[in-house]
Amino acid sequence: MEKTAIVIGATGLTGTHLVSALLHDGYYTHIRVLVRKHWFNSRPGLESIIVDYSDEATLRTLIKGDVLFCCIGTTIKKAGSKENFRKVDFDIPVRCARIARENGVGQFLVMSSIGANLYSRNFYLRTKGQLEAAIEGVGFYSTSIFRPSFLLGQRQEFRLGEWLSKYLIQLFYFLLQGRWKKYRGIKAATVASAMLKVAKKNIPGISVYESDAIQEVGETPR
Repeated sequence: MEKTAIVIGATGLTGTHLVSALLHDGYYTHIRVLVRKHWFNSRPGLESIIVDYSDEATLRTLIKGDVLFCCIGTTIKKAGSKENFRKVDFDIPVRCARIARENGVGQFLVMSSIGANLYSRNFYLRTKGQLEAAIEGVGFYSTSIFRPSFLLGQRQEFRLGEWLSKYLIQLFYFLLQGRWKKYRGIKAATVASAMLKVAKKNIPGISVYESDAIQEVGETPR
């Protein structure tokens, strides 16, 4: 049976690993990657399409399949303002999720963040909490929310603040036990692996995976 997976946010650290995992796994026979600039070369089973995420008419023709993966995200510094950050980290995922649901896509998996909270005083975490709440309200048969801690891996761009945080987290890695375990840094490849494994189970309802749970799922042999 043919299965189609759509990926948004494929050019980021986790998205790159996810597309690679999807291609090597073979469970999904067709992978449609929506990007804002050329990045992937088309190959058997992979369709890379440049899109304008504000063009809902075009998105409606493309977001059709079995599952939508969302790894899209930026930083306030890179976005240039809180308003632009919200357009990327909230508006795009919610817009794509609603279109996907309208088109009969039954499953949505999204990468949020550790500490996401609808009522947080922190703008970043509050936005992520609002994103989760909006996605939960869309009504997919299966919704999976992933809240990774600091992502480990080689990024295309250098982020000083993130690098320092990762360094400190790794320095005290083994001191983070019990309820603090979820704050350990986690490899982006592990997050991608967990998203794929969870997608293949297609668990009904809403599931939330904290970083320590993502680590466990991502490292479990298939």
